[in-house]
Amino acid sequence: MYGILDCNNFYASCERVFNPALNNTPLIVLSNNDGCAVARSNEAKALGIKMGEPYFKIKKFCEDNGVKVMSSNYALYGDMSSRVMNIVSRYCDSVEIYSIDEAFLHFRGYEYYDLEKHAKKIMDYVLRATGIPVSIGFGPSKALAKAANRVAKKFPERTKGIYIIDTEEKRKKVLKWIKVPDVWGIGSRYAAMLERHSVRTAFEFANLPDDFVRDKMTVVGLRLKHDLMGKPS
Repeated sequence: MYGILDCNNFYASCERVFNPALNNTPLIVLSNNDGCAVARSNEAKALGIKMGEPYFKIKKFCEDNGVKVMSSNYALYGDMSSRVMNIVSRYCDSVEIYSIDEAFLHFRGYEYYDLEKHAKKIMDYVLRATGIPVSIGFGPSKALAKAANRVAKKFPERTKGIYIIDTEEKRKKVLKWIKVPDVWGIGSRYAAMLERHSVRTAFEFANLPDDFVRDKMTVVGLRLKHDLMGKPS
């Protein structure tokens, strides 16, 4: 079983750790030279601010709606990331850091563990020690773990930040919900190609013939398809 831990709204969460006055208010963090929004709090997302939106286009909107705007502080984010990853490594023998705010967790030999309970311990400790909220998704492949994490983050009230794809029924349900452009590993060019072939969900993609996927998306795309089928390469 694979897991992926994802720090929620990471840059914004880091800013809130050191400035609690930013809690419960719309907040965005800007890229280098304050060019565009690279992190948004849930409150900012609810206002419709998009990731990567140029700041000059939304500056007045932010002022009118009380959105707090912060310049990026990558030294701070790097330090907070190291703290989170060091904590996670105490709970899992194999941690693969994927990005500044994400890490894959390899749970080999954990067949008899209560993964949801184990994940809750990780989440609680990370939050208590660093102030950073996280979500964790589990699945029999990396792609399915990413899909599970998407569910965990989209429906926090229902999932409490943890979702496990551990049955075929759950796998199908999640893949039917996820749209092709949102599938981890499918870029915009491939997403457009698949939609031209009326493939609109991750489930439809996973059920395409192997030959079609290999021809259109090379062996990398085929490997992703197998991952989504729960058959990691």
